[in-house]
Amino acid sequence: MVKLFCLSKEFVFGERRMAISTNGHTKEAKQVRSKDLTFFQRTYIPEIMKGMVLTFKQMLRPKFTRQYPEERFNPQPSYRGRPVLVEEEGVERCVACGLCARVCPALAIEVQASETELEKERYPEKFEINMLRCIFCGFCEEACPEEAIVMSDEYELVFTNLEEAIYGKDKLLMSTERLKTRLEFLRQAR
Repeated sequence: MVKLFCLSKEFVFGERRMAISTNGHTKEAKQVRSKDLTFFQRTYIPEIMKGMVLTFKQMLRPKFTRQYPEERFNPQPSYRGRPVLVEEEGVERCVACGLCARVCPALAIEVQASETELEKERYPEKFEINMLRCIFCGFCEEACPEEAIVMSDEYELVFTNLEEAIYGKDKLLMSTERLKTRLEFLRQAR
């Protein structure tokens, strides 16, 4: 007999009995299964056959193959490609608040702030994303209060060594014209 206690509820498995305590009153309730499985259903053969039918249906459907790289994939605005920094009039939007680095579950973003004479007062002196660690979740994009980091539509990432996989500001900066569709999508989604 296995007992499981959860605050004011006691569930006993084996006898199929549950005791539920509400405001000091205990009620006994029996768990009743609506219908027992037949022998044939207990062998799981019907479920296996359903899975096989679904598999064969998929095998008989026409194949869809894109002839990459001659035929390119044009992603939707909602597609999350590699993260990039938005550049407006030659200056990045980022104010180096570090929210993107704090929210990143893979710890792929590193930001070091510095002060500037511009209106925004701070800028990222060092902004690096380790693309080997990045899981393209988009949390950095959601956390950014300035819309300074967004997920682009670029999906081709090729590295020959580990150092090439760490993208600095030189590889991350992208103009607002290039990111226009993604920025419009984000504004509509919010």
